[in-house]
Amino acid sequence: MDSGQFGEEYTAWRLKKKGAEILYRNWQCRYGEVDIIARYESFLLFVEVKTRKHDGLTDPLESITRGKQRRVIRTAQVFLQQKPEYRPLQPRFDAAAVYLGESGKVREFRYLPGAFEA
Repeated sequence: MDSGQFGEEYTAWRLKKKGAEILYRNWQCRYGEVDIIARYESFLLFVEVKTRKHDGLTDPLESITRGKQRRVIRTAQVFLQQKPEYRPLQPRFDAAAVYLGESGKVREFRYLPGAFEA
């Protein structure tokens, strides 16, 4: 499993631990991909996960550019068109940063609810 997959697994585990229901992983359409789609309370979470080594030069959340945000938002719109049963939920765009230590274990985890808006 590569570090990106590991970061997504870890984030999904943390979401489940908080009571979220993971609906889809790596949901794709022609506009892009959403790493995790989950239901949490009255929210439909579209989660972008970034994983980096803890001593990396850049913050993983910096790699969620405005262009990436637009692709995630457009993908979420297609998801809601194709899955009308989730339309009553409030969409929210979250971001997760998973920092790995030298041993490959999680050293730090940051989760930003409402990291960007449509």
